Amino acid sequence: MGKKFWSVAEIIEIFNVDQNFIEDLEKENIICRVSTEKTSEKSFSLNDMERLRLAKIFMHEMDVNIPGFEVILQMRQSMIDMRKQLDTILEDIASHLQIALKDKMD
Repeated sequence: MGKKFWSVAEIIEIFNVDQNFIEDLEKENIICRVSTEKTSEKSFSLNDMERLRLAKIFMHEMDVNIPGFEVILQMRQSMIDMRKQLDTILEDIASHLQIALKDKMD
């Protein structure tokens, strides 16, 4: 299984960002360091890595500011939630159709 947590130094190297960028995202609670059992140093989770990746794209490459990025994250989460709801509805419909077809065949 892959790595679950990354240090600040690893984040800086992976994303080619500076410490201030990370601190700005932490101040706005976009990312949040966590303590792990392996080390006393706080690290970032896979979810934070994804948020950092998106932040770099939107903020560095597209000049979106932090409030704009927060709106993008909220919209993204809403879309993910709606997709989960749609998947549940479709699974329910498929289940009902299977039952109806089975009953019709019997």
